[in-house]
Amino acid sequence: MITEEQLDQYRVDSTLLRVIRDVSPANDVRGIVVAWDDETVLIRKKNRRVVKLARGYVYQPYENERPPAFMLPQETIAPDDLSDDAE
Repeated sequence: MITEEQLDQYRVDSTLLRVIRDVSPANDVRGIVVAWDDETVLIRKKNRRVVKLARGYVYQPYENERPPAFMLPQETIAPDDLSDDAE
């Protein structure tokens, strides 16, 4: 969980953040911290809409690369040549 000090520093500096919610980069939220409480954080997106997110998500500056632990697998899986129906 992100700390009060980190959130306050991001808010004061108006740091553009990436909020990682799952392994798909398409589901990331990009914006700046507006406010927070014990369980949630308000993020203002570029289009000025505000999103209320849980503090348990991963918050990081947008210019940092996405951690590999939160990336989708990049290698393709080869199809199995043998199937159970071929018998």
